Amino acid sequence: MLRHGRGATRRGQTTVFASRRGPTSDRLEDPGCDDEAVTSDLDPALVPELLVSDVDRSIEFWCSVCGFEVRYSRPEERFAYIALGTAHVMLEQVGVGRNWVAAQLEAPFGRGINLQITVPDADRIADALAGAGVELFMQLESKWYLTGDEEAGVQQFVVSDPDGYLIRFQSPLGRRATVR
Repeated sequence: MLRHGRGATRRGQTTVFASRRGPTSDRLEDPGCDDEAVTSDLDPALVPELLVSDVDRSIEFWCSVCGFEVRYSRPEERFAYIALGTAHVMLEQVGVGRNWVAAQLEAPFGRGINLQITVPDADRIADALAGAGVELFMQLESKWYLTGDEEAGVQQFVVSDPDGYLIRFQSPLGRRATVR
């Protein structure tokens, strides 16, 4: 099975990455699951592709300010694949290349979605954004969420990227028993 990840091969004009699969013991043992579709932490199973108005401006925001790195790009298509640890995002400029659009795009593009990205230090990214003059959509907070019989704590904030996509950077604070 081919997927995005490391170990690139070319097929026409599209960069395709061959999956690096470990021994069977690395796979989920579920007879109803196509084990070739299961990926490791370094090869995410879900990578959002965000349509953006200016890929250079988006790369500046995501990489220079928020700490992502460009894994690969296709400049002629105004496309970039970026990552921060195991959080991967594709950026594609509207009107260039092959855009899949279900309806007319209107700013802000990200209405109705927020992307949660787990990072080691949300506070550091919030400081970098403040230093770049970027206003936060939601200020840095510590929040505990009920997750069944326990609570999971996070330090988090929300920022809007240049096209209106809401990004929630969060760092784990740990888990604790539910207080009843």
